[in-house]
Amino acid sequence: MVKKRFEDSTCSVARALDEVGDWWSLRIVLLAMYGTRRYVDFQQQLGIARNILCDRLNRLVENEVMRKENVGEHGCRFEYRLTEKGRDLFTVLVALRQWGDRWTPYPGQEPMDMRDKRTGRPVAPVKVCDQDGQALSIRDVLVNQDDTDAVCDAED
Repeated sequence: MVKKRFEDSTCSVARALDEVGDWWSLRIVLLAMYGTRRYVDFQQQLGIARNILCDRLNRLVENEVMRKENVGEHGCRFEYRLTEKGRDLFTVLVALRQWGDRWTPYPGQEPMDMRDKRTGRPVAPVKVCDQDGQALSIRDVLVNQDDTDAVCDAED
């Protein structure tokens, strides 16, 4: 089965998923956020086949989510580092983790304890808020009918 590509889609969600939507790519980005940088470390921690890891890392670099840096003093040694675009996925991954902790918890395991490094206080649930900081639900949001993104290629 051939995966459909969405790079020409008017839907920004579809285009974002085209760049980082498969589970290996998001797991790689998550590990990079935790400090993993070397190919062998990604491979060891994920238990992923080398060809799949190579493909995902190349795609993340090509899409400017990560950059590949030569850090070898003697010969070539590369590390993969998040770009600003990649670091901007932090909120998305925290929200996804919080959703997963609520709806798909691992039996017998407590959710990851995420805390503010400065204060030691727990990280609050990610919410969509209005301009004044008031939480909004899907029922509180209007979508401009003229906005082609609102349709998100429903006719496909």
